[in-house]
Amino acid sequence: MLQECRRDADVTARLLRDPTSAAEALRHGHLHRADAERCVAERVHPAALAENPSLPADLVERLAADPDASVRLAVSLGAELDERRRMAIDFTVGPLDRGEVEWVRDGLADPEVLRRAATSAHPLLRRAAARSPHLPPDLVHLLARTEDPLVEAHLCVHHPDAPEEVLMRVYARLGGTFSAWMADTHPRFPREGLAARFADHPDGAHRRLAVRDPAATPELIERLSHDPDVRTRRAAVGDPRLPVHRLLKALHVPELASSAGANPALPADEAAAVLDRAGVPARPTSSAVPP
Repeated sequence: MLQECRRDADVTARLLRDPTSAAEALRHGHLHRADAERCVAERVHPAALAENPSLPADLVERLAADPDASVRLAVSLGAELDERRRMAIDFTVGPLDRGEVEWVRDGLADPEVLRRAATSAHPLLRRAAARSPHLPPDLVHLLARTEDPLVEAHLCVHHPDAPEEVLMRVYARLGGTFSAWMADTHPRFPREGLAARFADHPDGAHRRLAVRDPAATPELIERLSHDPDVRTRRAAVGDPRLPVHRLLKALHVPELASSAGANPALPADEAAAVLDRAGVPARPTSSAVPP
C-alpha cells in the first residue's frame, strides 16, 4: 500500500487513518486536495508533508512560512522549486547537517539532476550532489570550491577524480581512521613528493604522509620511527625500508611491537622467536601429520 499510494489518493487516504503509516503516506502519497488541506491546517506530520512532491503549490507556500524550522527546511529541498523561490525560504542548515534529498539521491546518475543540485546555493543540495561518482569534471571543480567540509568529504569518499588539494584538506582536517582509509584507497591520493613536502611538517598527521613516498630513504624512515607522534612512529616501523637494527629494537617497544611484527622485512628467525616467546606452537611437518 505504501508503494501504491504514490499513484492512488484513495490508498493514501486509507493509510492516513493508521498512525503507523501516516507519516510515510504523507511524505510520498498522492493526496486528495481535501486531505492535503486538512493535514496542513491540523499540522499532521508537517515536516513529512512538506516533502510530498504532489502537494499543491498554494499549500507548499503555506508550509514555506511555517513556524517550525524543520518544516521550512523540508520545503526548501523540493524538486519543484526554482532557485529563486528556494532561496527565498527562511531555512537554516548546520555545518554537519547531511539531510536526505530523495530526488537527488535517486538521480545521482542523471546529469540534469546533478547539475541542478550542484549549482544550487542550497548547502544540502550541493552535499547531496557531491555523493555522486558520476559528476562531470566541471561540477567536481565547482563543488571543490564551495569551502564546505561535508561537500569535500563526500567528494573524497564517492568520486574517483576528487582534486588532490581537496584530498589533502580532508586528510588534514579529519585525521585518524578516516584519513588513513582515504590515503590508502583513493586512486588520486598523492604519493610522490610527500617526503620533501611533509617530513618536517609541524603536524604529525602530515609527517606520517612522508612514509607513503616511494622515494623516502631508509634514513628518513628510521628518523620518523622516533617521531613524537605515535601514529607516525608506527607507520615508519611498519615500513620495509626501516633498517633492520631499528626494526628489531621496535619489536620490544610496547606501542610499536604490533607494527614491527607486521613489517614484511622482519627476518624469519626473528618472527619465529616472537611466536616462540608467545607459546605459539610450530606448524607440524607433513610427516608428523597423522593419517
